[in-house]
Amino acid sequence: MRALGRTPEISLSTVGKAELPELSMNSIPDGAGLVFPELGVAVVNPTAEGVAAISSAVAKTDALELMEPERFVYTTGEIDLSWLRGFRDATNEIYERLAEKSTGSVGGQTVPTFDESQATWGLQATQVLQSRWTGKGVRIAILDTGIDLGHQDFRSRQILAESFIHGEPVADGNGHGTHCAGVAAGPVQPGTLPRYGVAPGAELMVGKVLANSGRGTDGQIIAGINWAIANKADIVSMSLGAPVTEGQNFSAVFQQIAEIALARGTLIIAAAGNDSHRPRDLRPVSHPGNCPGIMAVGALDRTYRLGWFSNSGLNLNGGKVDIVGPGVDIYSSFPTGTPPYRRLDGTSMATPYVAGIAALYAEATGLRANALWAELTRRALPINQATSDVGAGLAQAPQ
Repeated sequence: MRALGRTPEISLSTVGKAELPELSMNSIPDGAGLVFPELGVAVVNPTAEGVAAISSAVAKTDALELMEPERFVYTTGEIDLSWLRGFRDATNEIYERLAEKSTGSVGGQTVPTFDESQATWGLQATQVLQSRWTGKGVRIAILDTGIDLGHQDFRSRQILAESFIHGEPVADGNGHGTHCAGVAAGPVQPGTLPRYGVAPGAELMVGKVLANSGRGTDGQIIAGINWAIANKADIVSMSLGAPVTEGQNFSAVFQQIAEIALARGTLIIAAAGNDSHRPRDLRPVSHPGNCPGIMAVGALDRTYRLGWFSNSGLNLNGGKVDIVGPGVDIYSSFPTGTPPYRRLDGTSMATPYVAGIAALYAEATGLRANALWAELTRRALPINQATSDVGAGLAQAPQ
């Protein structure tokens, strides 16, 4: 496992011109690690040669403030338990009928019904269909498993794409990234109804930071974030994460990166994670969504109940759920096949919903970064469940 090193020389007051003149790629031998000067972060290989090279480089400037072990991160969605889907759908139908016969509400909150013949339930629940905004002129970066550029809903779209996985092109051999990209910015008129994309007018960027296996490393995520910021992404959507334990601190390295991103006008939105088994077993918001500078997204179903898998804001030192989005039975694009669409569950699906809605607000208001975050949470629909689970509530599109 490699190590993440953070330098104290990057300050928010000088973030626009941040440099590490001595600790640079030129000062580290090939294979010893990677340095991201703009973010003030180095990813170091733990070989004796690598450690010696990094130690020698940082000794010249006293630049290294701390080190963290590099983690493996994974897709935090795709709870595609098809063998249980029939049972779940039957259970949901029974539940919904009982709810209709009793109060017509959940937790005292009115539960709408959704006809998905023209548009998905998530677009209806978040008021996207009533919004006149499309995300035009706003850049959304999806950092995930890549995208199927040949998909019928993307092949005519201009998409800036880059792979950070050695030996794998940006083509999505997993499906997770294509699904998330579709939720965030799929077209108004897809090849097959219903409509499923939140911000069809947004400029879409796709960074492949997870392999086709669905796994990546902190270093690959950091490389993707660095690329997104350098290419002036307004919003970064990350449906990925690694489990954390109760009481575990957030990553100081990723928090620094988040603060630099915000200072440069980029809002990072990440999945809260799917490690819980409600109602008995709740787990904390996963890494890196547990950083205070990253907006963490939980998942609701179409009855406005929290997804059984959605993590909770258990850790007091960061790690709260900031907002929720539709994350159960989510229809979106999938790599070309039969059919080229699929329904998935997870906070991974809720995250691009919030990212797409953020793009609508960015176009409508001109707000970015912290101000955009504040507007998203201020306009959210309150949900009658624990704030530690749902944050400000269900994201709502600007009207």
